[in-house]
Amino acid sequence: MTLRSMTGSLKPKVIQSLITSHTLAIPLEPHCYTEAVKDPNWMQAMSVEYNALLDNATWILVPPDRAQNLIGCKWVYKIKQKADGSIERYKARLVAQGFKQQEGVDYS
Repeated sequence: MTLRSMTGSLKPKVIQSLITSHTLAIPLEPHCYTEAVKDPNWMQAMSVEYNALLDNATWILVPPDRAQNLIGCKWVYKIKQKADGSIERYKARLVAQGFKQQEGVDYS
């Protein structure tokens, strides 16, 4: 029987990662609206964003026209952190899905 010490090949040393053993419990960002509505922090962030859009008169509701495509919207969620890693605020943005528009049909 040939041993590793005889062949000169040694077993590599395993160094335990301290990053994975001492991680902080940072809340995850939701991927969809149904995940976000379960947390009051995200509900408040969505309310602040929606009210800001209304206050700034970002859009005007008009009756749909069959010649134009209606574009959807999506909520995007992000946790803003301070320099020390603590949570500064929960940020929610309502973004339009503009990739569904066609030039010359939906806009000029």
